[in-house]
Amino acid sequence: MATVRSRHSADTKGPRRRWSRGDLAILLCGVLAFLAITFGAPLSSHMNTAPGGNGSGPLPAAGSAPTSVPPGPAPIAATGRSGGVPESSGPATAPAPQPVLPEAAAPLRIRYPSAGFEVPVHRMELDGAAQSSQTIVPPETKDGYWLATFGMPGNGSANTTYVVGHSWDGADAPFNQLSSAAQAGDRFDVDTAAGSMSYQVESVATYLKSGLKDSPIWDIVPNRLVLISCYTEDPWGKNVVVTAAPAGPAAPANQGKQACPACSDGLERADNGL
Repeated sequence: MATVRSRHSADTKGPRRRWSRGDLAILLCGVLAFLAITFGAPLSSHMNTAPGGNGSGPLPAAGSAPTSVPPGPAPIAATGRSGGVPESSGPATAPAPQPVLPEAAAPLRIRYPSAGFEVPVHRMELDGAAQSSQTIVPPETKDGYWLATFGMPGNGSANTTYVVGHSWDGADAPFNQLSSAAQAGDRFDVDTAAGSMSYQVESVATYLKSGLKDSPIWDIVPNRLVLISCYTEDPWGKNVVVTAAPAGPAAPANQGKQACPACSDGLERADNGL
């Protein structure tokens, strides 16, 4: 006898469900949402391509900052040039040309017009005592005396050149002008056995006679010229010392002027003493 299955046993798998349109719509939305989350960036890149564009890059959404900012100009430095490179104020200043000097030779005459000073220069030898003490007493004339034991001016000079002379109390004498008229910046000329040289005054100073031998005027400086005399305002206690160095070409007549410190009325005098 055949066994008859009950309806319940035959239907153990349950009835097969059929998809409605609503179910399909929900499923489709879920799939699209999944695709949007997973592949959203590439899709939006193509979807946001500007009309007429080639689709090479995304356009930023409205109201949002661009994903990359093109580099702008370099910041302006305090000097006024971009990139922080200092701005040059102009071409580099060339060093002043060195004066062309004749060969070193004995000085014969000094011409210092702006100080009213012009003297012939004679050779003077110093004995051992005078050299060690720097106590120098030139002959009692109004001329200048070159201390031949030290240096001579010109190309190849090996030491400082010294010219000394007397100031005179109660009489007009060239060396008196060193105390009253010589000024830093003055120019004068020295005639030597080999030619002529121009000098410019670097300083005018006074020293106690007791301390002159220990002063820096005795430093060895080739082609420096030092003029020494008694200081007219204290001839027994002080010396006046004019220190000068070789000068370059003189400035044109309308240049290089300065107010005369000794003139309260603002008169001017030329640096070159002309």
